[in-house]
Amino acid sequence: MDTTYSPGNIESDIYKEWEAKGYFRPSGSGDSFCVMIPPPNVTGSLHMGHAFQHTIQDALTRLARMQGKNALWQVGTDHAGIATQMVVERKLAVENQPTRVEMGREAFIEKVWDWKEQSGGTITEQMRRLGNSVDWENERFTMDDGFYSAVQQVFIRLYEDKLIYRGKRLVNWDPKFHTAISDLEVENTDEKGFMWEFKYPLADGAKTNDGKDYLVVATTRPETMLGDSGVAVHPDDERYNNLIGKFVELPLVGRRILIVGDTHVDPEFGTGCVKTTPAHDFNDYEIGKRHQLPMFNIFDKDAAVLAEAEAYNSDGSENTELDTQLPAEFAGLDRYKARKAIIAKLDELGLLVSVNDHALKVPRGDRSGLVIEPMLTDQWFVDAKTLAKPAIEAVEGGDIQFVPKQYENMYFSWMRDIQDWCISRQLWWGHRIPAWYDAEGNVYVGASEADVREKHNIASDIELKQDDDVLDTWFSSALWTFGTLGWPEMTERLKTFHPTDVLVTGFDIIFFWVARMIMMTMHFMKDEDGKPQVPFKTVYVTGLIRDEAGQKMSKSKGNVLDPLDMIDGIDLESLLTKRTGNMMQPQLAEKIGKRTKKEFPDGIEEHGTDALRFTLAALASTGRDINWDMKRLEGYRNFCNKIWNATRYVLTNTEDQDCGQTGSAYTLSTTDEWILSRLQQCIQEVTAAFDSYRFDLASQAIFDFVKNEYCDWYIELSKPILFNDETDAEQLIGTRKTLVTVLETILRIAHPIMPFITESIWQRVKPLAGVSGDTIMLQAYPTADDALINSEATATVEWLKGVIVGVRNIRGELNIPPSKALDLFLLDGNDSDKANLEDNTQYLQRLAKLENITWLNAGDEAPMAATQLVGNMKVLVPLAGNIDTDKELARLNKEIEKILKDKSRVEGKLSNQKFVANAPADVVEKEKAKLAGYDEAVANLEQQREKLSALA
Repeated sequence: MDTTYSPGNIESDIYKEWEAKGYFRPSGSGDSFCVMIPPPNVTGSLHMGHAFQHTIQDALTRLARMQGKNALWQVGTDHAGIATQMVVERKLAVENQPTRVEMGREAFIEKVWDWKEQSGGTITEQMRRLGNSVDWENERFTMDDGFYSAVQQVFIRLYEDKLIYRGKRLVNWDPKFHTAISDLEVENTDEKGFMWEFKYPLADGAKTNDGKDYLVVATTRPETMLGDSGVAVHPDDERYNNLIGKFVELPLVGRRILIVGDTHVDPEFGTGCVKTTPAHDFNDYEIGKRHQLPMFNIFDKDAAVLAEAEAYNSDGSENTELDTQLPAEFAGLDRYKARKAIIAKLDELGLLVSVNDHALKVPRGDRSGLVIEPMLTDQWFVDAKTLAKPAIEAVEGGDIQFVPKQYENMYFSWMRDIQDWCISRQLWWGHRIPAWYDAEGNVYVGASEADVREKHNIASDIELKQDDDVLDTWFSSALWTFGTLGWPEMTERLKTFHPTDVLVTGFDIIFFWVARMIMMTMHFMKDEDGKPQVPFKTVYVTGLIRDEAGQKMSKSKGNVLDPLDMIDGIDLESLLTKRTGNMMQPQLAEKIGKRTKKEFPDGIEEHGTDALRFTLAALASTGRDINWDMKRLEGYRNFCNKIWNATRYVLTNTEDQDCGQTGSAYTLSTTDEWILSRLQQCIQEVTAAFDSYRFDLASQAIFDFVKNEYCDWYIELSKPILFNDETDAEQLIGTRKTLVTVLETILRIAHPIMPFITESIWQRVKPLAGVSGDTIMLQAYPTADDALINSEATATVEWLKGVIVGVRNIRGELNIPPSKALDLFLLDGNDSDKANLEDNTQYLQRLAKLENITWLNAGDEAPMAATQLVGNMKVLVPLAGNIDTDKELARLNKEIEKILKDKSRVEGKLSNQKFVANAPADVVEKEKAKLAGYDEAVANLEQQREKLSALA
């Protein structure tokens, strides 16, 4: 083996061999086990969230594979409608090619497919660097032919089941991309804005209870007043409830609008009067439906003011009776220019009451960055309430378990108040809606135009036009668990692996993906008895990876970490280029550059995939958010190095030696029995942790056993046997056998989390351990052998460790160099202690560096010594000859003097009545605690000084 652990030298070659030999494909035998990868966007690249979730999914899959299960980790990517279309449009602009609109739909779609073939596979190559053991031979894409067929079938059947319909509803509208977008694609940002108050004159001579002939309404979006169709007040508000059912004159427009009483209104907020614009505000939309208020759309697709409003009834049907005229002076103005013009006009008319600063939650499109406009548009919807009922029952009845369980509450809260799902998008890239229209607007749904004509007996001379919209990306990804396995065909793969076992996902998409998968799967997948199938049995919900300060990682903050940089390392210059190279704002780039230089002055060193994966697993607690910790990554890189060096020790002392693999007779020492016993307990702890999805506990159990017990203790305890000429042959074989047996088992225990280093070492260790096979991936995962759990051996070794640690502690306290051999005295021990001493003298002498060991019986005089306790037994190291008394007295005096000065300073604070009266109570208590600590420290030091003075 190489003298140093270099992950870059082993990882790539090992993965290529795994993939080439087909080790990732299902075995075809054993109980089925399936994990579905949440399909990453084809436009994307790996981020820390991917690395985190992929580590967990791969660990579960590798564990199942080693447990003899027919394991499948299904891989694939999502076509990411709006994101992909944006990327390709930008590419066309950079290359000075015609725009999407100029080249037309078919030519543009060809360009997208070209881009996908050339650049869309970036993330899958990065997944290989993470060691993902996915079934690459059956990789899927949400726009491949098979998936396209599945999506069409689902749409058609839902339409025929009257669970899909088309209607005019309020949606999130992105004025840049001219499409509806989901709530998940909206980022609500904290911004500074204003609250304007305006007078709305009362109609028909009506007056408020205090005699005013107007109402004052407050709004943060004055431009929407052109679309007002009502004013809402709380029905119990005595200031205005006499006006409910009466009207106001809408300024600038002249429209009479109704005053309604609605409990949604907070009478304590603002003036207690709320202008109601059902076509441009989601809360107002609900108020409008409750009171059958008409809806006036005043914006075009660019969010500019229309010359004439579009009027609709509260059910979305067109209203041709209402006056839809808008002031001509605002026609064509962008909404923000219209805002300024409307405010100025209202001010001119004396209707502007006040303008106040106001903190806002502004909804912006996560891709465009523009403020989202609620808009009334014709869209396709799914009746989510009907589909949600069995999906709720599946979780209530335990068919699907959430881990941690508290996320069920999040699921229920949304599902029990679910709204119909807008599934259409005004894009070109995606699954085009399989609906056709004739000249009269009649809708026909089918797999193709030919299918529609045949199904509905439509003559060839009647022109049909397909719907231009595509389906929401979440619609196709909702079919992921069964669509990837071959549905609508009942394939063997589908029969074998559905329902799947575990879904690993983030809490932020429980609503948008997890819930929708459950709904869709239970509607379309039934077992042999006709009972709806669940898509998965367990949902393991992860938190978000944040930076070390707990902040969300974002490019604008300059705190994004690339998992591949953690693996391969990156120099500072390259890291700066990656973080700031494309930034348009020089000041922000400079700020991020300074932060990066401070955080990583020398760049990021190579850590390897195993260290990254182990860190991520160790951080996978049941909390929602996870703060990244570079120190832990460095620590686990050192852990990998520790395993490597321990292996080199084992190989040096076992290769070309008899390790009992051919059946030679052997005997085990107490330390051999102890490490074998602890190994069984480690297996139990790790298996229990995996079974409960506590990857942090599994990692900790592996770390504690491998580093602390095997590397730090057992290897050291093996040296007095291996390097002693008087050790008999059978004992030598027993210790060699134990070294390799435990190491080989450790590698199998750790393999699901640390695949590369375990495979590399296992190939060297397997012949010594007497095992065969081509890869550790297909070896059996260890199971504990209770017969090897040995409490007596454990007690003996714990006693031995206690004495050695006691001596080492004394050395540290007295500054005695490790190379100096010591005399040791044992006092107040019992018969068990004495027996342990007799059996383990050679270990003590070697590992604690002892010259002589003296057992003191009751009544024997003990020397003046430093003391440590092991149980009730005193471990004594004589002071005489081991320290420079005068030098140590001088050091103690100096230390006492320093503490007394600190004590005096605190006493001064506490005697200051002003400080005690004004300082927070917890600060005063901390100062009192410091004082008590100083007193205790001085007492201990004076006791040591007294002993040393007597010795001198």
